[in-house]
Amino acid sequence: MSAASAQPRLDGRVALVTGASRGIGRAIARRLASAGALVVVTARSLDRSAREPGTLAETVALIEAQGGRAIALPADLEDAAQRAALVARAAAAAGGLDILVNNAGYAEYAPVETMPQGVFERTLEHYLCVPFALTQAAIPLMRARGGGWIVNIGSVTALPPRKPYDGFACNGGATVYAAVKAALNRYTQGLAAELLAQNIAVNVVGPSTAIRTPGAARYIPDDYPTEDVAYLAETVLAMCHLPAAQRTGLIAHSLHFPAALRLPVYSLDGRQRLPDAQIPAHADPGIAANGETP
Repeated sequence: MSAASAQPRLDGRVALVTGASRGIGRAIARRLASAGALVVVTARSLDRSAREPGTLAETVALIEAQGGRAIALPADLEDAAQRAALVARAAAAAGGLDILVNNAGYAEYAPVETMPQGVFERTLEHYLCVPFALTQAAIPLMRARGGGWIVNIGSVTALPPRKPYDGFACNGGATVYAAVKAALNRYTQGLAAELLAQNIAVNVVGPSTAIRTPGAARYIPDDYPTEDVAYLAETVLAMCHLPAAQRTGLIAHSLHFPAALRLPVYSLDGRQRLPDAQIPAHADPGIAANGETP
């Protein structure tokens, strides 16, 4: 069996991926496009970077170079009007919407005692308010097409810190970010139940350990063994093709999920099979391998 025939296909599907100018969002967009989806990629601007290296134009160029199709739609999701219009704009540009990947966000860590109110509010907005708004707009469009798939990008930090507390738990400043990601998990599980009858699957996918991206690198020690983003992108693809009755309400992680289900993992262009996912010893033991939680 060829690599192409062994992979899930998304031909005829339209996906919207937020925060797709770099890092995890770009990787997900490339993998969905390599499976045949028309991918609408969005971030703040088309051809200039506001915070970190990477632009939508570069993402589109990478997708087209690998034989895929993509449409760039700049949008500032901190702007309420742009946020409210994005899903409709994407559906109009691409002819519908089947898949929504809520990835956008800019992590800002600080201890609770010293965290500015603005950082607290932005964290809530990026990781809970924006997914809520985009999902509300996407549901009727997906229902009109007979179903759909919503994937929220999570974090292993949503798991509670284990005793004895390590240096990151005590001094890393991730408490608010982690709490909002934990809320995103519960939101996803509840929404999955609400949308099951409409054949709209809702799942979370997060790294099993850490992925070194332009936005996250400042929080990751140089000697920390990070993972290849391709495993997370493959896990997102796995959430975007089965009926909701077969796969919804999961809190999946990038190495654990393909390892548990023995899923093959491919490069972002879909052309090369990568080594099977392996769980490193430093992964949090609280991760549910198959994504199912009580």
